[in-house]
Amino acid sequence: QVQLVESGGGLVQAGESLRLSCAASGRIVSIYVMGWYRQAPGKQREVVASITGGGTTNYADSVKGRFALSRDNAKNTVYLQMNSLKPEDTAVYYCNAFVRSTSSRSDNYWGQGTQVTVSS
Repeated sequence: QVQLVESGGGLVQAGESLRLSCAASGRIVSIYVMGWYRQAPGKQREVVASITGGGTTNYADSVKGRFALSRDNAKNTVYLQMNSLKPEDTAVYYCNAFVRSTSSRSDNYWGQGTQVTVSS
């Protein structure tokens, strides 16, 4: 089993910054992709950013130029630096990882979610 532990959410004002962290632990052979999704009240969960083991990143158009995702493979941890935050960034942010746990098994895992609230 694999656990994803998130930290770093909170309440900030528009224009400020936050950094989210997500650490994966447990039975891990390798992690193909890690990333962040978010879900605002009344809306569907959407992808924010993702990063492969090789370091290739992808971002939602709404966060390009403001958010930066990085990964420490030795620690199985990703960091989402969020700058110039806007009220529309308010949501619960979920860490996600696609993990190879044995030679023949890979699964998708989710963190418990961390609240990010941006006031205007």
